[in-house]
Amino acid sequence: MFTASGLIGTVFSDTLSENYIFANFKNKSIMKKVILVLSLVAGTAISALAQKYAYVNTEYILENIPEYKAAMQQLDQISVNWQKEIETKYAAIDKLYKDYQAEQILLTEDMKRKREAEITNKEKDVKEFQKAKFGYEGELFKKKQELVKPIQDKIYNAVKKMAVDQSYAVIFDKSSDLIMLYTNPKYDKSDEILKAMGYKAKVTEGSVGGSSSGSGSGTKTTGGSQQDAPQRPTEGK
Repeated sequence: MFTASGLIGTVFSDTLSENYIFANFKNKSIMKKVILVLSLVAGTAISALAQKYAYVNTEYILENIPEYKAAMQQLDQISVNWQKEIETKYAAIDKLYKDYQAEQILLTEDMKRKREAEITNKEKDVKEFQKAKFGYEGELFKKKQELVKPIQDKIYNAVKKMAVDQSYAVIFDKSSDLIMLYTNPKYDKSDEILKAMGYKAKVTEGSVGGSSSGSGSGTKTTGGSQQDAPQRPTEGK
């Protein structure tokens, strides 16, 4: 017999069934999205793990290049000569000042002003000389660019070529400000860079900058690069 309670029960049952189907469909849709996101994350992680990395020690490389050591010695000598010249100029000014102090009681006001102006101008000239030689973009800076930058550029180009030829994603510089808590020596490509540039490192204990390959005077085998890390060459060089 068809009753109202039976009808209500049937409708209620059908509603529950529809809600279950909808909820199940919705859960499956969410699950598919979650799986898709996880797949993308996993793919990215696998891709990152597949990248090749290495490092070099540019301080060690530079110390094994004779041209670099010769350039630094030349710069040191230039610096010493200029410093001596500055000290000589200051010594002359100091003598002028002491002479003025000893004689000022005998000088007229006009003579005092002239002597004081002479000392002041000489002090100004020495400071300008010092700035021109040792200041930012002064002669010493330009001389260093002239002697050292070509060597730095050679290192940079050798590192870049290695990265391209051997498919390295990144090559770090151990001697830079980058903090490397641990480095596996087998990933140190410093000696390979030296070899590519035509140099052979003289392996010794107590290597420069902690390079696993040792340090010492480099011996040039066929071709041409301190603590001056190589920078990317400017366009057109």
